[in-house]
Amino acid sequence: MNQEQFDLVKNGKGFIAALDQSGGSTPKALKLYGVSEDQYSNEEEMYDLIHEMRTRVMTAPSFNSDSILGAILFEQTMDREVEGKYTSDYLWEEKGVVPFLKVDKGLADEEDGVQLMKPIPNLDELLQRANERHVFGTKMRSVINEPNPNGIRRVVEQQFEVAKQILAAGLVPIIEPEVNIHSENKEKCEEILKQELLNYLDGLSEDQNIMLKLSIPTVDNYYRELIEHPRVVRVVALSGGYSRKVANEKLAANQGLIASFSRGLSEGVSASQSDDEFNAAIEDSIQTIYEASIT
Repeated sequence: MNQEQFDLVKNGKGFIAALDQSGGSTPKALKLYGVSEDQYSNEEEMYDLIHEMRTRVMTAPSFNSDSILGAILFEQTMDREVEGKYTSDYLWEEKGVVPFLKVDKGLADEEDGVQLMKPIPNLDELLQRANERHVFGTKMRSVINEPNPNGIRRVVEQQFEVAKQILAAGLVPIIEPEVNIHSENKEKCEEILKQELLNYLDGLSEDQNIMLKLSIPTVDNYYRELIEHPRVVRVVALSGGYSRKVANEKLAANQGLIASFSRGLSEGVSASQSDDEFNAAIEDSIQTIYEASIT
């Protein structure tokens, strides 16, 4: 593990950019960017277009370590290049931004009010490639829809099980048990989730350090114990479908919680913008998310 990167992620001022839309969410991300499905005829063209969009974001002047600590990449992005360097090397060497990799393969069908992760075949091989590409950490997502104690326990158990495999490979895992912001019992889900997370965190050894990516809690500062836990490097928040303005307002009310927005980050940018317009829009986005993250 790179100690300089570890210290930056743990203590730096800023947020983590989520650039990890995968196969299922890429058409939606492109559509928001102003590229409709009739503008590509197969998956390869679609991935070329999303890489162009991500490259445009990463090469924007304001996308740098002044505001951004890390960026989460999709597997395909890790294997591609930006300005002649592998993406993760470009981020770290040119921008001072720490690279993470999304490793999950999507969600299983809902059961017990939650969606576990689908199995991740060849994870060890992927982690080996991540190390070769100088990636610092990983991210994986599950979803909690209902305050079902058994379901939530299974989400956390699965997340920590995979996290230990990732830790063994020398990478820092971001555990993401997302509570659906539209859940009628969001606050109750968060109560059960926090307790389960604390139970598992207390079971980690001193050399096992993880990160958490959580929905912004209903009660301000509800995750303070998680943020202060000695095994937690950083707690980051997802925008979860809130508009950037609303997500920023909610985030700013939580001390020590920083953003890891995907849709919130790229809101307001489009393929039709000139480079100057695009760079101005992304700079505005980065600035507002940064300000909400440093409260």
